[in-house]
Amino acid sequence: MTRHVVFGTGQVGHQLVQQLVAQGHDVVAVNRSGRGHLPGAQIVAGDATDPSFTSGACRGAAVVYFCLNARSYDRWEEEFPPLQRAVLTGAANAGARLVALENLYSYGPPRSRRLVETMPPSPTSRKSATRAAMTLELLEAHAAGHASVAIGRASDYFGPGTLNSALGETVFGAAVAGKSAQVMGDPDQPHSYSYTPDVAANLITLGASPEAAGQVWHLPVGETRTTRQIIEQVYDLAGTRRPRILAAGRGTLRALGLIRPPMREYLHTLYQFTSPWVVDDGKFRSSFGGRTTPLDDALAATLAWYRTRADVPTST
Repeated sequence: MTRHVVFGTGQVGHQLVQQLVAQGHDVVAVNRSGRGHLPGAQIVAGDATDPSFTSGACRGAAVVYFCLNARSYDRWEEEFPPLQRAVLTGAANAGARLVALENLYSYGPPRSRRLVETMPPSPTSRKSATRAAMTLELLEAHAAGHASVAIGRASDYFGPGTLNSALGETVFGAAVAGKSAQVMGDPDQPHSYSYTPDVAANLITLGASPEAAGQVWHLPVGETRTTRQIIEQVYDLAGTRRPRILAAGRGTLRALGLIRPPMREYLHTLYQFTSPWVVDDGKFRSSFGGRTTPLDDALAATLAWYRTRADVPTST
């Protein structure tokens, strides 16, 4: 039995902890509150920007997973890097492999190209520049021998328990409720989405594979369809009429930002939804195979979770 430490118990971290426990590992789950329903795992609360705390939490670990995010999206550039630095320090002090979960911000607009790991960073916003700088920090730490690092990149999430996502509550929750779906950009553009149980499974593969170290990997994705095709499939599975799709463009996001300032933050990724956004996962598949749930099965499982959630009475 090996010890695995997972920093972050949110949309991916929760799935990761469950899978590691099911495989029989000794699992420590770290979050801010120390709360959560994660049978079989030890839950630890603490400040993950504190290297002394992260070093203690990582003690004895073989693999450490970085699945944290900044508390405030509008302060992402200030809050996110200190989390990564402290967890990197903890993993290095433990002599553990660090598996870092990343998004695809640093590539910038792909201009109709498939997204591949060899594309150079081309940040177009403060957030994407921060993402690129954080990746460089990890790779430099690995190259200098400070820590063994593997980076797994995922696209926009969907899956059981995934609420805050471009393909989250405003699609699956809306389908269950029989309401209009809400998305950003052009729903008729092809878009690769990442299923969170698959993201977790493939991060575990990076942690277990010596040859994964020192590299960036696109985590395997299912079939790429247009966002409209996915939404229509979700509504068909829900047994509700084909939806009206409300697609927010730049003007809408700016207007919403006058009432809800955090909405303005999504302007910096709008380009991901106004042109093809197709992830090439061939490098991972040729090296490790990888787990990918068939898209229709993944959509059905996600919808089933949303149905269960809708059946739970809301306390008053």
